[in-house]
Amino acid sequence: MKTIILSLSFLSLLIGTSCKKSDANTADNTKTPKEINDFVATGPKIAIALGGNAWVKTTASEQINNNGLANWTNAGAVTSVYFRTEKPGMVTVALRMKVPSGNSTFKVSTGTQSITKTASNSSFDTVAVGNFNITAKGYIKFDIQGISKTGDYFGEVSDLIISGKPVTDTVSYAKDNIDSRFYWGRRGPSVHVNYTIPDAIKNNVEWFYNEINVPAGSDPTGSYFMSNGFGEGYFGIQVNSATERRVLFSLWSPFPTDDPATIPDDKKIKLIKKGTAVHTGEFGNEGSGGQSYLIYPWAAGKTYTFLTRAQPDAVTNKTVYTSYFKPADGNWTLIASFERPATNTRLKSLYSFLENFNPEMGNIERKANYGNQWAIDTNGNWTEITAMKFTGDDIANRGYRKDVGGGVNGNQFFLRNGGFFSDATALKQTFNRPSTGAAHPVIDFSNLP
Repeated sequence: MKTIILSLSFLSLLIGTSCKKSDANTADNTKTPKEINDFVATGPKIAIALGGNAWVKTTASEQINNNGLANWTNAGAVTSVYFRTEKPGMVTVALRMKVPSGNSTFKVSTGTQSITKTASNSSFDTVAVGNFNITAKGYIKFDIQGISKTGDYFGEVSDLIISGKPVTDTVSYAKDNIDSRFYWGRRGPSVHVNYTIPDAIKNNVEWFYNEINVPAGSDPTGSYFMSNGFGEGYFGIQVNSATERRVLFSLWSPFPTDDPATIPDDKKIKLIKKGTAVHTGEFGNEGSGGQSYLIYPWAAGKTYTFLTRAQPDAVTNKTVYTSYFKPADGNWTLIASFERPATNTRLKSLYSFLENFNPEMGNIERKANYGNQWAIDTNGNWTEITAMKFTGDDIANRGYRKDVGGGVNGNQFFLRNGGFFSDATALKQTFNRPSTGAAHPVIDFSNLP
């Protein structure tokens, strides 16, 4: 599951830079690198593409695009490349790179180990760096930083090439850019809580109640903490920038398209009502439909409550979905009510997810606790939901990113992703949380806005 928020920042990375800048955007990086004659390590070599596995910390013009590190002019810029190995040992490192003009001196580091090299090749070639000792299995970070240069650019780097004992077919990294996997890999893996609904009510759930608490420091920009997901839509909170946060409720159209302009009138999502200060419109790119959001300064460390309702009409074959939001110390707020055509269903396939929608923040960890889940049937009966299955998206399932976590934290479920932590949780496990031991929340449904 991926978020619908569009990001102009990442689109600019894909468009490329002007002709006055480094030309890594147009370089042919599909050729097989030349053999590295002075490798000490033996065994298979792996080329880890920076386009899907690197991030650059800079205050200047450096960027990571599909071809790797481009516009490398600033000695203060640090480019970090990540991969995971299941074996410790000696690894030999090289860079596939070029220096457009002059000579460039740079260093490659991991942990306390650092090697300085000078390169002057004006076309892409393999530049040997040296040997590094990997002391434990798990995620490894290599940093690349410029020291001095005689030309305008330090260079363009497409791949970190590794060989040695740790290099086996179990090394984890974004291995290809099919279906834009470099982009999704840099966003990082999405992880999900798929709730187990008792058979007695699973076809008759009218309301779903859930709570989220994001631990302090676990809410970097680009995070989407989705609470109430169902077969036709989803509802949660986002960190959209350093100054803006949102409560977001979206509903897909039954017409399959990434372009909302192509949806026929009889398949469009219809807004029934919305709350005060709530923005509404359409979304596209990952399916299309109706979207609503409230700009709201929610804070890490506090608990927020989410309530969603489905009201199907078998005669018209339409279903109305409504979502409400409440802070721990406040009242219920209507986000929006949408009508979905060609739909006659209650709430099914209930789930939560955690994702990052900003590829520049895919190397930062995030975490959330999801607790006190209740399903309410059409007769008003409350059922506490205490079981779930932990799953991930395509990037997680392929093992391109293994920094995924989920399970039970006290009497809550939790999700964790990003940051390249090594203590991953195996996907497709089931978990059961303890009951809260309390009566269900009290809601005056007749008085909701």
